[in-house]
Amino acid sequence: MAKPIVAVVGRPNVGKSTFFNKICGERISIVDDVPGVTRDRIYADAEWAGREFTLIDTGGLDPKSEDVFQKEIALQADIAMEMADVIVMLVDGKSGVTLADEMLAKKLRKKETPVVLVVNKLDRFDINDTFEFYALGLGTPLPLSCEQSKGIGDVLDEIKAHFPPQDENENEDETLKIAIVGRPNVGKSSIINRLLGEKRVVVSDKEGTTRDSVMVPFRYNKKKYYLVDTAGLRRSRGVEQQSVEGYSVLRTMRAIEKADVVVIVVDATTRLTEQDVRIAGYVHEAGKPSVVALNKMDMFEGDREELVAKLNKDLAFMDYYLPVFVSALKGTRLGDLMPNVLRAYENGSKRIKTGLLNEMLSDALVNFEPPSKGGRKAKIKYITQASTLPPTFVLFTNDDKLINFSYLRYLENRFREKVDFSGTPLKFVVKSKEDK
Repeated sequence: MAKPIVAVVGRPNVGKSTFFNKICGERISIVDDVPGVTRDRIYADAEWAGREFTLIDTGGLDPKSEDVFQKEIALQADIAMEMADVIVMLVDGKSGVTLADEMLAKKLRKKETPVVLVVNKLDRFDINDTFEFYALGLGTPLPLSCEQSKGIGDVLDEIKAHFPPQDENENEDETLKIAIVGRPNVGKSSIINRLLGEKRVVVSDKEGTTRDSVMVPFRYNKKKYYLVDTAGLRRSRGVEQQSVEGYSVLRTMRAIEKADVVVIVVDATTRLTEQDVRIAGYVHEAGKPSVVALNKMDMFEGDREELVAKLNKDLAFMDYYLPVFVSALKGTRLGDLMPNVLRAYENGSKRIKTGLLNEMLSDALVNFEPPSKGGRKAKIKYITQASTLPPTFVLFTNDDKLINFSYLRYLENRFREKVDFSGTPLKFVVKSKEDK
């Protein structure tokens, strides 16, 4: 199930970015006393009481402002609220109710999305200071002091109360969903049209033609699948100047999250860009099986071995990737795409018997013993597989703090030598044997 989306809105300088940073546990938004610092949307994943969600910070809304960016800020906030499962409206307890608060509250009252009204900057944390905000008509105002970290738990409890039930099955259709992602103008829609054998998705040379994710059913070897065409992911500076496309990034990331397999499309005629690598990173971190489709091979004039070597270097963090060399324009080798997609999904769905897993672990331990620290030696007692997609393995040790990233990387490489896990990431969880 996709993570719920929580949008934080309010007029300038009510503490939205401070609230965002407190929830996400790190300084992501710029915090400043100057109104209007956050002009574009910023989003990050957060977790509370066992529920993960995506939090969106938005720019301050002030309809009377003469700031040239206010129109763009308002558009971004509107899109954030449209996509949100829960909206948090932040107000300033020191300033009281303002005209800007009233105008925003009027807009929010028309929405079906649940709204949590939060009164920030209550350093005394006196409930009496929230009473005047009942006039906004958004229910019970919750007191908060972000600076002193007071009231945050109560606010998060209220937000979580509005999330859909965790066991809710929003997609009863178990048809395999294949997301096609990549930066703008690499040929994602063209690949989909070739696979479908008809022009079902808008194709244009202009960057950013696809604004939202489009799910298209198709059949392959008499089985039904869904292709998900997504908006092109721009680098951040380009996003800041294109409000709608800024939120297309969020839609794309959500499409990756919902997908069963992801096809990462890159342009073979250009060097792999920083944004290409970032997109691959999104897919890797989401734990999705994937295929890298190098498109426009009909126009590629370089050395293929050099291209692969560069790809191996740039995607070293996901060296399990499956490459496919295609031309959407000519239709060349498009037949290689689906077999590799299904292979990646099959490998990501593999479940290894506990006996074989522990044999593989024993072989790895013989060749390279676990590390020691402070005179204490790590001992891995046994291993089990907890889940699939991605294959997730739990290592039980005498002390989980002694097993570092390098050793887990070593174990992953040894496991991949024994079992075909190409096209899928692997996840290792380390626990002390006493952990429940």
